[in-house]
Amino acid sequence: MSQQAVLVPDIGSDSADVIEILVKPGDSVGVEQAIVVLESAKASMEVPCPFSGRVADIAVKVGQSVKEGDLLLHLESAAAVASLSADAPVNVPTDVQADIKDVPVREIQEELESVSHVLTPPAEAAAAKAAKAVTTQIVKTPDIGSDSADVIEILVKVGDVIALEQPIVVLESAKASMEVPSSAAGVVQKILVSVGDKVSENVALLEILAEAPARAATTEMLASLARPASLPANAPAVATPAAVALAAPDVRALVPAPAASMAASVHAGPAVRRLARELGVDLGRVTGTGPRQRLLKDDVHAFVKQVMTEAATSKGVARGAGLPELPVIDFAKWGEIERVALSKIQKISAQNLHRAWVTIPHVTQFDDADITDLEAFRVAQKDALKAQGLSLTILAFLVKASAHVLKQYPKFASSLDADGEHLVQKKYIHIGVAVETPNGLVVPVIRDADRKSVSDIARDLGELSKKARDKKLTPAEMQGAVFSISSLGGIGGTAFTPIVNWPEVAILGVSRSTTKPVWDGKAFQPRLILPLSLSYDHRVIDGADAARFTTALARVLGDIRQILL
Repeated sequence: MSQQAVLVPDIGSDSADVIEILVKPGDSVGVEQAIVVLESAKASMEVPCPFSGRVADIAVKVGQSVKEGDLLLHLESAAAVASLSADAPVNVPTDVQADIKDVPVREIQEELESVSHVLTPPAEAAAAKAAKAVTTQIVKTPDIGSDSADVIEILVKVGDVIALEQPIVVLESAKASMEVPSSAAGVVQKILVSVGDKVSENVALLEILAEAPARAATTEMLASLARPASLPANAPAVATPAAVALAAPDVRALVPAPAASMAASVHAGPAVRRLARELGVDLGRVTGTGPRQRLLKDDVHAFVKQVMTEAATSKGVARGAGLPELPVIDFAKWGEIERVALSKIQKISAQNLHRAWVTIPHVTQFDDADITDLEAFRVAQKDALKAQGLSLTILAFLVKASAHVLKQYPKFASSLDADGEHLVQKKYIHIGVAVETPNGLVVPVIRDADRKSVSDIARDLGELSKKARDKKLTPAEMQGAVFSISSLGGIGGTAFTPIVNWPEVAILGVSRSTTKPVWDGKAFQPRLILPLSLSYDHRVIDGADAARFTTALARVLGDIRQILL
């Protein structure tokens, strides 16, 4: 019986120790299947098998030092394995069984090629035909504008026929929700994510078939491939890796039931399992990002970071820095209650606002602006702009006036550097505008507000507000602001203290305008007064600068023609 020697490949160092042997004599192995784990002074590595066949003998032991070219084991050729009788089935190791779970159709052709010398010519032709009958495409997450987002809704199911650009999942990041369109058209074969999963750019979402496979036509072909040509049709099949992989649609029946701990059945190498043991991580809770969802070391580190961050955040929302933990109260003892989950936006807002309130020394400057003439001008122009599809509100003038004053007082558009000793002066004027939505408050950004006309700003406000309410804002549309405006004028109130939106250093609050009597030197005149509330970071801005800023802003709002000077 012919045998092939498997040698140590180039390992990038003079020598390495054998720390784990992943196969045993009698095991069947496939091409690229890991057979041993080596550890050098700088790294651990799995050595893949360059051939397919059955392990005849193993030439190394755990703890042995090896170098490039040393013998690891001998393999009996796949042809010899195929000639075995049905009474001597080939052992499929547990690791191989775990690796072949849910093998995608696209891998059938690769497996066929690796054992092509075992198949009879008719079987090869049938396999090639079956492989070509299906074109599989993986739909992945596009650039989502943030590090990660949660899957909050899956819009398709297995078997659905979907079109190009059809929405398939809904993702929600810290600041926005977005629908992800399909990058391919076809039949959904497999959904690779679940609601609640956290994904980033380039994560596999769906597996799509360009053509639905003809299962009835391929059933007998799969059975024939799992059986050597010399055996009768009613003979048991030899459980070669190729046969098991080709029977992937029904392979779950061949895989042992999972143990009590899911970590035993996950797709991970020994180095990853060792790291998980050291960190106390249950691999069954970790999402793999490697090929076929294989768990990588980075996945384990990311899981640990996520758990620690969530723990710190949950405590941080309930407690201030250095403050004792708040007691848990059973409100039900006083009457009926209902627990309502916060939306993702509300939870993130709570964290950000708490952080800003605890770390930024807030001071609020109050002032009034006489907008009698401005309101008369707005009313006179609104019908003409309405015909153009624009809604002209006082907010558009506030954005324009604020941009004008920010150029006079650039410190209000700066940020405190992380070293606490420098200011980051920004040469652009992007203004965030708080928008109320059913899911919470979001702050889209008007870019280059100083270079835009009031009508341009009104158009941007309309478009961004609609996208906010429809949950279509992208993260990029909520980033980069140097100053924010929060307007409660449409609701009511006389004044409030908005919280600075870090890393900005100031935010303008606007309340409802009211008509008040104002002395003109001779008599009281009815004037429309708009209350302003400017909160600022006292580490960057002092009270005198804040008073000058609101005075300048009130002056511009009192006579909007000043922005032309």
